[in-house]
Amino acid sequence: MRALLCLAVLFTTFGGAHAQTVVRVGLFPNVTHAQALVAKNLGAEGQGWFEQRLGPGTRIEWFVYNAGPSAMEAIFARSIDFTYVGPSPAVNAYARANGRDVRIVAGAMRGGEALVVRGDNIKNIEDFRGKAIATPQLGNTQDVECRAWLINHGIRVTLIGGDARVLPTANPDILSLFQQGQLDAAWTVEPWVSRLVAEAGGRIFFEPENAVTTVLAGREEFLRTNPELARKFVAAHHELTQWIREHPDEAQRRVRDELSLLSRKEIPLALIQQAWARLRFDDTISVEPFQSFLDQARLVGFLRAKIDLSNLLWSPQ
Repeated sequence: MRALLCLAVLFTTFGGAHAQTVVRVGLFPNVTHAQALVAKNLGAEGQGWFEQRLGPGTRIEWFVYNAGPSAMEAIFARSIDFTYVGPSPAVNAYARANGRDVRIVAGAMRGGEALVVRGDNIKNIEDFRGKAIATPQLGNTQDVECRAWLINHGIRVTLIGGDARVLPTANPDILSLFQQGQLDAAWTVEPWVSRLVAEAGGRIFFEPENAVTTVLAGREEFLRTNPELARKFVAAHHELTQWIREHPDEAQRRVRDELSLLSRKEIPLALIQQAWARLRFDDTISVEPFQSFLDQARLVGFLRAKIDLSNLLWSPQ
């Protein structure tokens, strides 16, 4: 009897483990990923936003990346199923995969990025010649935007030099190098924009207020094989975006708490509130912004072939 009982327990545990559905989601430690930060924070308190809406036995695993190209590599490696990401790495990955592997399932954020300069040395665009400008990662949204913006204003940039140097650098390192005077400018996102201004003597030179900064991307194979689960996940994202709009104070507190945990440093709530003013929560999406990012990627030399974007956006059937 005792042996039979042990076998029954083992069978239940084994069966229960296999009954659980895990959805793996990427995010960055940026305020522009507020939906993910709020959901992750709620999950740590046993109030998982997505878990409650995806059904019993569903668990969310969160994976943190510094910038978009790393998250796209995780999509290709089948390490994650969804990720909050900038539009440029998403469309570049789609192009790299010849229209496969990556789909955009929803918008998330507009605004919350800026070109910040140090001190008063840069007063006009010509002053960027000979300067060092940091971006979060080679090929991420701000990196492509920065290079395209400089080229469009007559300042030649290449991967290794040019009239100005664009230096892909992780956001925490951007702040410390800015403070040390080793960078002249940085094109990045919140909360790093506000931190550069508040902690490193930065000044906002240019702010593309309505630019798409974050979208929700999905792994095409996951969407195809789990259409109902994917539909519920995207619906929960839309619901969460609306909840954040309606509860900004609690959302800001949860973003602050989660960023403090991820950075292992207490983030002032006032910093999050300052960054929040630059954000526009927008979960709608269309193909037009991605065409612009494709054009920018071609301009800076990251892409050459023409890409058909007709399959980029995914919606539940």
